Amino acid sequence: MRESSQGVTVVALLADPDAPTDVARRIARMLPDRLAEKAGQGRRFDVKVVSEPFTSGTEDPHTLMRRIMERASAENWDIVVALTDLPLHSHGRRILVDLSHEHGLALLSLPSLGGLRLQTRARRAVEEAVLGLAGPQATGAEGLPRSQPLPGPFAGRLAPVHRGQVGDEEAADLRYIVSGPRGYLRVLVGMVRANRPWRLVSGLSKALAAALATGAIATLDSTTWSLSGALSAPRLVIAMVGSVGLMIGWLIVDGELWHRSTEGSPEARQRARLYNTSTVLTVGIGALVCYVGLMVINLVWALFILNDRVFASTTGTPLHATEYLTLSWFVASVATVAGALGSGLESDEAIRAATYSTREEQRRHMLQGDHGDQLVT
Repeated sequence: MRESSQGVTVVALLADPDAPTDVARRIARMLPDRLAEKAGQGRRFDVKVVSEPFTSGTEDPHTLMRRIMERASAENWDIVVALTDLPLHSHGRRILVDLSHEHGLALLSLPSLGGLRLQTRARRAVEEAVLGLAGPQATGAEGLPRSQPLPGPFAGRLAPVHRGQVGDEEAADLRYIVSGPRGYLRVLVGMVRANRPWRLVSGLSKALAAALATGAIATLDSTTWSLSGALSAPRLVIAMVGSVGLMIGWLIVDGELWHRSTEGSPEARQRARLYNTSTVLTVGIGALVCYVGLMVINLVWALFILNDRVFASTTGTPLHATEYLTLSWFVASVATVAGALGSGLESDEAIRAATYSTREEQRRHMLQGDHGDQLVT
């Protein structure tokens, strides 16, 4: 690591666009003061955020570290912490962070931090990385840095995070990985959060309009009244699962969201499984949110428009709370099917905005269009 000639350690947070850049900018607001407080000895830190698609076209940690190293060599940076929303793998292990003390570099995979308290965990991880790279390192017999396991988000008794082996050919000299079923679940939840499922809901405006129109009409139909009253709870559950499943399947197929790996390696297949599982969960969350929203809106509409005497004369059943809920539940299933068909009217960008494959394509275009220009704040 280079030493700053002016007594100020320059820290660059190199972040992929979208979520990693948002995380980096929030971290940068308080990072200089927190680093100065923890480092002591009057040390000062200057933190910059650089947003660019440094992971475009590759997910290989060694290649990414080389890219970061080349990028840092062209700038007056003492320490570089790169943040990405890609799930990184090496030798079948899911990587949390790679560090190179010699070059003052760190590569942090945000999904490995999980989906809960991401901002706090990311801030602590960046702090630990910077302090570890800025501080003195003891060396072992082979001349490689020998560091005690870092506290906080890197390692702990309850966290599925452990020290990992680093190959001789790799640029990193220290690695932390997440392992086991809990580690897989942690990465998966982190990927779903990085996909930001709520963007899918806002992007399906035409589909939701079709679903709301269908629900409004179905609520007024006497046949729908009779059917909802005749269906048992298990059948209503089956109708709900079927309609939500249909919407999930239609969105994935119509939006071409299924990731097919062009490589035959075990790591490529593992990435494909992770991508596809996170896509199904992301789309599923979006579809469930739409379903619940439709059910609530249909209930309010039914409370406003239905007449007790007309309903009772048609179905032979008084209009009580149970009938309102059952009708709204059944109508939500019908409307969700209409919404799934209506999703075909959406643009590909609106449907595919919450998937890794689309973000990768966007980053490739951004990298080609910018011709090396960076967004620095």
